[in-house]
Amino acid sequence: MNLLAPQDWTFPVPIAYGPGRLMEIAEFCKSANMTSPLIITDKGSADLPFVADLRKYLKQGGLRAGLYFDISPNPRDDEIAAGRAQYRNNGHDGIIALGGGSGMDGAKAVCLVANNEINLWEFDLDKSPPNMTGHPSFPPLICIPTTAGTGAETESTAMITQTARKMKLCVWHPDLKPSLALLDPELTLGLPPHLTAWTGADAMVHAIEAYCVPMFHPLCDGAALESLRLAYRWLPIAVAEPENTEARGAMLVASCLGGIAFLKGLGLVHAISHMVGAEYNTQHGLTNAIILPAALSFNAPDIQDKIKPMAQAMGLEDTSFDAFHSAICELLDQLGIPTRLTEIDVPTDKTGVIAARARLDIAATTNPRPLTEEDIEEVLHRALTTGRPSERAI
Repeated sequence: MNLLAPQDWTFPVPIAYGPGRLMEIAEFCKSANMTSPLIITDKGSADLPFVADLRKYLKQGGLRAGLYFDISPNPRDDEIAAGRAQYRNNGHDGIIALGGGSGMDGAKAVCLVANNEINLWEFDLDKSPPNMTGHPSFPPLICIPTTAGTGAETESTAMITQTARKMKLCVWHPDLKPSLALLDPELTLGLPPHLTAWTGADAMVHAIEAYCVPMFHPLCDGAALESLRLAYRWLPIAVAEPENTEARGAMLVASCLGGIAFLKGLGLVHAISHMVGAEYNTQHGLTNAIILPAALSFNAPDIQDKIKPMAQAMGLEDTSFDAFHSAICELLDQLGIPTRLTEIDVPTDKTGVIAARARLDIAATTNPRPLTEEDIEEVLHRALTTGRPSERAI
């Protein structure tokens, strides 16, 4: 596996991989029929060098680009409305989604509504997708991840907070597909170790939860196991050696594969994490990582047949559940992940409310073990108070 050489893939959408490939962005835009793209990223990324580099390459290629960055860590529906207004008011003809999960989710949601008058929540994944006959086509979309975790670059799905209900919901449409996913490991070199750990843990959770969804889907399962193999091997290296381009590339591929895998579905970790994030604006990958051990323990009776392949992908000699669970906890320790949600300022007084919302989350429907509100509240309480077995906690 040559992680330093440029590669072009066609599945599940066109993917351009390789260090330095951001420099090709103007040609990629022209191939997608963009002449005036709107770059959409999150508030925390707007002043980072890769935004300036992207705008420079676009200008050098003769393209007029705008920038919208009013996207929160957990994107909100009112921010999507403002992004749509900027897209229309400035005559843009395409969208470049740049950043981590929040930037890309915000951009994809804007893309859903940019050329039509349809309410964003009509694109709720739980509903039948809107009939787009008679509506203009969606703008062309190029997705450029700057973190290795979300895996959001190959699909139209986006998690958006519905402000009126304080709930995160998934929006999408089957007709919206990225024209290109651009995976450039150099864009992730400046990511601090703690964000590398949090986003990388997100990729690992995607792989584990997707693989454990009780459905026969060999394409997604293969992607999940390869994602887990790469993340377990390379994430500690990426954290310890932030300038290691090979490790950064491996994690971008792991993240992308995890995003492909969870087209199959997710589970209890995400059901809880989505609602904790919507309520307390916590970082998504970090929240997932803290919840994961408690959720694995809950699901253990129903994922016994899944443990051995995952343990083998991680290179473990002992393929029992206890060994697998311990290896995950040890990795989280190594990455400096807190053991309890209370350590990231999530209070203990709303477990019932969060559990009730999580039970309605789309990820709860594909959890390997059937869920009640009481089950979810029990796992949430454990993640808040007991946490995971950890040498650091002793």
